[in-house]
Amino acid sequence: MSRRDPFDLVVVGAGVVGAAAALAAARDGLRVALVEAHAPSDWDAAAPDLRVYAFAPDNAALLDDLGAWEGIRAARAHPYRRMRVWDAAGGGELCFDADAFGRPALGHIVENALLVDRLWAACGREAGIHRFCPDSLATIEQDESLATVHLASGTVLHARLVLGADGAASKVRACAGLEAQAHDYGQRGLVAYVGTERPHEDTAWQRFLPTGPLAFLPIADGRCSIVWTLPDSQAQRLLDADEESFRRELTRAFDARLGEVTSVSRRVAFPLRRQLANKLVAGRVVLAGDAAHVVHPLAGQGVNLGLRDVAALRVEWQRALARGVDIAAPHRLARWARTRHSENTLAAWSFDAINRVFSNDVLAPTLLRGHALGLAGRLPPLTRMLWRRAAGL
Repeated sequence: MSRRDPFDLVVVGAGVVGAAAALAAARDGLRVALVEAHAPSDWDAAAPDLRVYAFAPDNAALLDDLGAWEGIRAARAHPYRRMRVWDAAGGGELCFDADAFGRPALGHIVENALLVDRLWAACGREAGIHRFCPDSLATIEQDESLATVHLASGTVLHARLVLGADGAASKVRACAGLEAQAHDYGQRGLVAYVGTERPHEDTAWQRFLPTGPLAFLPIADGRCSIVWTLPDSQAQRLLDADEESFRRELTRAFDARLGEVTSVSRRVAFPLRRQLANKLVAGRVVLAGDAAHVVHPLAGQGVNLGLRDVAALRVEWQRALARGVDIAAPHRLARWARTRHSENTLAAWSFDAINRVFSNDVLAPTLLRGHALGLAGRLPPLTRMLWRRAAGL
């Protein structure tokens, strides 16, 4: 089946980034198609998703503009007011406080499943988005005026612009002939929910250990979501450990900042890597989110970078709509790609450098890094600059 009337935008992938892009485009008056292989499961408040994000204020503002944030916030998005970062080798601590920045919160801790559920619901019929689900991408063809998207079902869609938001193993990226460079860290991120002896103080905590960073992120029910970066072998050992042994080792690794770890949910670990697409644009095809960049989770910035891809692309198509010109004009896409590729590459390599410097026990960096954190913490302008960059403000 061929749909001859062209869409302005075809989005492949209905995760957080893809669904937000589709919703933003529809809100701006574009004719939008959203392709997704599997409809997301309904969010279950009684079964928290182990995958959580430190959601930045600029992206909360984006979703608020799209009419989706209030439903997310009301369901379970926990604000954190402080962040404390320190090194196991000692020497200093970096602290961020919302009061010092004149903000009600530094950000929110939000479950991936909740974001996807609410954004998918917002992309329903009333939004004017044509959803093709379950369906998947087969091939993409292009000429100067249109991209032709062939789906596995046999449906053919014509589009002025195709956005690949279909994850790290992006089929859109492959179909467009765009390559990506990947680096395996040899580490895994172990995630779980834990209870602690003392309250989490609405604070996001991160301790740098020689094996990798350990984060405790505050959630609404008083527990913390942990993200513990570990070498593959140690991650597996801790996955296999009994609960009492795990709680004891986690308490020690976190320096008992919140007292003893008193409970732990099921544990899962996922492999960590850095992956960057060499280019973000091929003709009328663009990449965003994990299809374009996968970064180390130590700063919780992966989804934030992806939504900033969307926000920047939205600026370009809004300018085009205001002038009545092609939303996929090469100079517009090139300008967007230069800015986003530069920021995403800088972020990926910055997180990589932080991980390398702090996740080792070599003498020289060990002696210096704690003092560097302490120095940064004693320079309020530098602290403010670091937070504003992470917050997208």
